[in-house]
Amino acid sequence: MDSPFVVWDAADPKGLESWVSHWESWPSREVYAHPNYVRLFSNETNRAMCAAWRSNRGCVIYPFLLRDIAAEPFCGEVPTRAFDIVTPYGYGGPFRWGETDPQNLADRFWSAFSEWAARQSIVSEFVRFTLFPEDILFYPGEREEKLMNVVRSLDIDGGRIWMGYEHKVRKNVNKARRSGVRVEIDLSGERLDEFMYIYSGTMDRRQAHKEYYFPRRFFECLRDGLPSRFAFFHAIHEGKVVSTELVLVSTESVYSFLGGTSGEAFDLRPNDLLKHEIILWARKNGKHRFVLGGGYTSEDGIFRYKKSFAPSGCVPFYVGRRVLNPYLYATLVDAKCRWAREGGREWGPRPGYFPDYRA
Repeated sequence: MDSPFVVWDAADPKGLESWVSHWESWPSREVYAHPNYVRLFSNETNRAMCAAWRSNRGCVIYPFLLRDIAAEPFCGEVPTRAFDIVTPYGYGGPFRWGETDPQNLADRFWSAFSEWAARQSIVSEFVRFTLFPEDILFYPGEREEKLMNVVRSLDIDGGRIWMGYEHKVRKNVNKARRSGVRVEIDLSGERLDEFMYIYSGTMDRRQAHKEYYFPRRFFECLRDGLPSRFAFFHAIHEGKVVSTELVLVSTESVYSFLGGTSGEAFDLRPNDLLKHEIILWARKNGKHRFVLGGGYTSEDGIFRYKKSFAPSGCVPFYVGRRVLNPYLYATLVDAKCRWAREGGREWGPRPGYFPDYRA
């Protein structure tokens, strides 16, 4: 009898096919767990993988990136190969569904996962969790609450959604309309060049970290690998895109993913109209919530802006941390300390950063 526990590598055609099949059997079909989403973040040293549990008593899907620590410059000091795990940018698993005994499912999954991880010399694990705890398998590691995120419930009539915005949002939506701004829905990425121009300009203006600058190939792979699981929304004024947003689409939720606004168009308030139209579109298409996300820091301007669309829709975002091989973990930290000293520098773990050796 086949084991209900399995690990798939998206680089293996059979593994990819099994991963997609398992994902399609899941009622929620969260886009962040699709292999073609996870593969967006894979490269020569990061492999897109998925641990799964398949049984008539419950299912688990846990997508992650398996990172080869040998790529780190200090690893010449380490006598063995080592790997760690991180979930990709966004909201991740381990997700569960169909369980008859959640605790038993968690115990069996994590027992099998730990055995597999030990064979693979996996040192540590960092998880970005979904915002919806009812979908998450019990996690045996440390969970930490990070920034609050904003979720706009769509399970009420349109009038109540409109009146649920802060007054300034309604005012700005009306101003954008009076100014002649209209919103175009782009389901094929036809205006990708215009999206990238505005997105890159927005990142420049915010002095964003380099990890938020995605190459054109990233968006092309998303477009080609996730049909019907994304949509571009463009606010257009006098024939020109002035604000734009890429959203990801799951069975029940729509997620604000990446976007921006031209600095020259701020006075038109196009982004308020854009988000309002996304909400209307999501509700029309049977979605239950629009996830606007959070800010860079607690209560910054970005977070407050998002909150204005759902003042009572704040939910905590959690991350998970786990050391799976304490000996190798300590060895890596020591190796990085020696490597830094040999280079004439002092180095030490940064408080709050995990894993320590990647700080």
